[in-house]
Amino acid sequence: MYQVIARKYRPQTFAELIGQEHVKTTLENAIAQRRIAHGYIFSGQRGTGKTTVARIMARCLNCIQGPTANPCGVCASCLETASGGAPDVIEIDAASNRGINEMRELRENVRYRPARDRYKVFIVDEAHQITSEAFNALLKTLEEPPEWVVFILCTTESHKIPATIVSRCQQFSFRSVDFAQLVERMQWIAAQEGITADAETFSVLAQAGEGSVRDSLSALDQAIACCGTELKAVEVRNLLGMFSLDSLGAVAGALVAGDSKAMLDVVADLEANGRSLQHFSRELSRYFRNLLVVKISGGVTKLVAASPPEQEALGNVAAQFSEEDLTRHLRLTLDLFRDLQSSLQPRLHLELGLLRLVHAGRLQSIEEAIAGIGGAPAPPKPIPPTRSAPAAAADVSTRSRLHAALLDEKQTYVADALEHSELTESATELIVTTPKLYAMNFKHGDFTAVVHRVVGRPVKVTIKVGETERVPTPAAAPKADEVAARALEHPEVKRFQELFPDSQVRTVRNLKDA
Repeated sequence: MYQVIARKYRPQTFAELIGQEHVKTTLENAIAQRRIAHGYIFSGQRGTGKTTVARIMARCLNCIQGPTANPCGVCASCLETASGGAPDVIEIDAASNRGINEMRELRENVRYRPARDRYKVFIVDEAHQITSEAFNALLKTLEEPPEWVVFILCTTESHKIPATIVSRCQQFSFRSVDFAQLVERMQWIAAQEGITADAETFSVLAQAGEGSVRDSLSALDQAIACCGTELKAVEVRNLLGMFSLDSLGAVAGALVAGDSKAMLDVVADLEANGRSLQHFSRELSRYFRNLLVVKISGGVTKLVAASPPEQEALGNVAAQFSEEDLTRHLRLTLDLFRDLQSSLQPRLHLELGLLRLVHAGRLQSIEEAIAGIGGAPAPPKPIPPTRSAPAAAADVSTRSRLHAALLDEKQTYVADALEHSELTESATELIVTTPKLYAMNFKHGDFTAVVHRVVGRPVKVTIKVGETERVPTPAAAPKADEVAARALEHPEVKRFQELFPDSQVRTVRNLKDA
């Protein structure tokens, strides 16, 4: 009887396991040092080897030569554990045995010694589906089991395991298998099966698995059944409903050209060929994610599940966009994918979403718009340091040069406050005594940095509030209408209102009164 590839080439030892080096090394060392725990939690996405490692662990513990990290593979215990028929390795599907009665039966089973082997190993798949009451029934047994019992709980949703259970077990997180390792594994299996395929085909199969070995091997099995012993990337893509970089690149090309009609043609082509619009939108969001990652990385990266030639092609496309554009497009495609999940008119939503991408590429960011209101600010002029001078002369010289520097940098509020303040300068400190009316003005801009440039050395800047001889007689405050009218006549305010016609000036505030 035919055996699927995922089962036929299932690893039987730690040496055959790909990826999960952190798990493999820890368990091998624990077995070698005889530091075997009574409870383990294996968590991670589907198809990454949780149940496989649990079975390998059982073989290592019960091998006739064990406990050993390298089971012989020929004794009765090794052979029966591999086939699922070992009397002392009990596998439980928690999806269908999740209640308190099943856990009570398990608790009773734990009391009896192994029928033949060294350990009685309980492997619980989908452990997160066990009910709270059932977990409570198992709690005491899991905390203090007999010396011959080992529990291994496998789950794809570790956050659903109660903290009381987690605290009594050693937890191992299984990671997605590296793209290159997955491709290499499939190439080896294909060679064993007499299958010929190019690198692009294996790349497509690995992408279909999304880091899951089992899913990738299932896709390989399906491709062999469809295409025979010679696999081609185009046929495998069509079989798995995947989209090539060229088809996804048509969207990027339309964005670069700002061509709305080309976007509609993409949707029409998908409809004509019976392709899933929801699947296309998902692949499109992943495509823009990969473009963004390649753009940021600047070259081939492990963060993108694609072969080096495919990543090079992605890099060429990404070079036509900025990071901000790609981030915006990714956000829009994710929103589009979400909307299509519940849409009764998927074609309408997809067309609208793709047209929105085109329009988004023509928009100017608000930062750019605001930056263009008053023009680019002139760079500050360098001010040469002064020679040492008497304190009074230095005060006058430093004040005038500081005042000029502040005006050059458009820090008019600080310059105005400086006019009504007294300066005391020493070799290490500059003290500014200012009336309370002007104290807040020194918080605008970077006054300390301007002082350092003017005096030519780093000094301590101290702002003190106090009365000075330079305090002017307060003028009558202008009326609110006059202040508002003067503000609205400012050229930068006018320019802002031209850019944003619907904007409104609600309040005008004099910063000197702050």
